[in-house]
Amino acid sequence: MIQIFHNARCSKSRAALLLAEQAADRLDETLCIRDYLNEPLSLDELILLLEQLAAPVRTLLREDDAQQLCPAVLTQRDNAAAVLQAIAQQPRLLQRPIVVRNGRAVIGRPPEAVLPLFD
Repeated sequence: MIQIFHNARCSKSRAALLLAEQAADRLDETLCIRDYLNEPLSLDELILLLEQLAAPVRTLLREDDAQQLCPAVLTQRDNAAAVLQAIAQQPRLLQRPIVVRNGRAVIGRPPEAVLPLFD
């Protein structure tokens, strides 16, 4: 299964979705599209996503949105618990798009960054 955490208003997210759709067709896999703004991730889901990314917690954070919505979290951007809690409370802070496949996750910035998941 391929899963994408998607925001339809974001051009990068739309481009990554197209790549994921093409890969799902080619690989004959199910594609699960999750609009994370309307269906926010729980704290447990964010912890799992961070593990799948195998990256620092700050990579999950949209710093521009954090500056507007939650400036205090920027001072703690290396504090995993604080960042994940902020994202759980304000899903707009989540970096996008994120594609998950076979227990690995990649942030699609640029969208082509998701392509190695489909090899």
